[in-house]
Amino acid sequence: MKKGIHPEYHLATVKCACGNEFQVGSTVKNIKVEICSQCHPFFTGKQKLVDTAGRVEKFRKKYGNTLENAKQ
Repeated sequence: MKKGIHPEYHLATVKCACGNEFQVGSTVKNIKVEICSQCHPFFTGKQKLVDTAGRVEKFRKKYGNTLENAKQ
C-alpha cells in the first residue's frame, strides 16, 4: 500500500435515535443513525413503522381503498 493516501482509521462512537451507543471502527469519529440492531424490527421481532413526514399515512390515504378491494 502507498503511504499517505489512505484515510485514518478510528474507533468511532455510533449513537442511535433510541439512545443506544456502541463503538465500531471507521474513518469517521462520530456516527449518528436512526435505527440500530437494538430497535430494528428484523432483530427485535416487533413490527415498528418508522414514519418520516407522514409518508405512511399519505400512502395509506392514496392506496388504502385499492389494496382492500384487491384482497377481496
